Amino acid sequence: MTDQTDEKMPFTLHLEELKSRLTRVLIALGAGFVVCYLFKEKLFWALTRPLAAVLPEGSSMIFTSLPEAFFTYLKVSFLASIFLVSPYILYQIWKFVSPGLYASEKKPVAPFVIFSTIFFLGGSLFAYYIVFPFGFKFFVGFGNDFIRPMLSLKEYLSFSMKLLIAFGVIFELPIFMFFLAKIGMVNSEILKKKRKYAILLVFVVAAIFTPPDVVTQVLMAVPLMLLYEISIWVVKAGEKKRATREGDDKNDTEAEKKE
Repeated sequence: MTDQTDEKMPFTLHLEELKSRLTRVLIALGAGFVVCYLFKEKLFWALTRPLAAVLPEGSSMIFTSLPEAFFTYLKVSFLASIFLVSPYILYQIWKFVSPGLYASEKKPVAPFVIFSTIFFLGGSLFAYYIVFPFGFKFFVGFGNDFIRPMLSLKEYLSFSMKLLIAFGVIFELPIFMFFLAKIGMVNSEILKKKRKYAILLVFVVAAIFTPPDVVTQVLMAVPLMLLYEISIWVVKAGEKKRATREGDDKNDTEAEKKE
C-alpha cells in the first residue's frame, strides 16, 4: 500500500482548513441564494404543489404574522440554493477529508462528487415525488366538513424542508459506508452480521429525522434498509477491487525479484 503523501497536519491547521472550506461554501450558498431569490415565486409554487394537489378545492395557506410570507420566500430561496450548489459543497467536503487518505485514494474526486450529488438529489426527489404526495394525502384525509385544513406557511415550510434535507442526507449512506470501509472501520462481513441491529437503528434514525408519525417514519425506514443493503454491495465491490489490485502489486513485486 502506498505511503501517505502528506505528514499529519497540526490541529490548528485543520481548523484553518475547515474555516477556509466553510467560507467557500458560504460564499457559494450566498451566490446561489441570490440566483434562486429571483425565482422565489416559482420555487415556492414547486415546493407547495404536492400539498395543493391534495387539499380540498378552495383551500389555501395562511400566514399569521406580517413578515412570515417574506421570510418564507427567503427560506425557500436558501433551500433551493443548497440543492443548486450541492456539487460544490460536496467537493469542498472531499477536499477537507482527502488529506487523511492515501495518495491512490485521493484520485476519485470526480466520482465522489458525482455519486454523492446523485444520491443527495435522489433522496430529496424521493421525498418530493413519493413521500410528499402519499403523506399529505394521508394527513389531509382526516379532514371533514367540520375539520378543515388551514396550514400556515411557517409550519409547512419547516415540515417540507426538514424532510427534503433529511432524505437527501440519509441517501448518502452508501457513500458514508464506502469511506468507513476505506479507513478500515467496517467491512462487508461486519455489515452482514450486524444487519438486525442496523434495522433497529434505521427506525431510530427515521424517528429522529421525521415528524412524530408512523407514516413518514416507515417511508424513510424502508429506503434506508434498502440503502443499507446497497452499502454492503458497495463495500464488497470495493474489497474485491482492492484485493485484485494488491494481488497485481504482489505479482509485480515477485516478478521484479526474479529479474
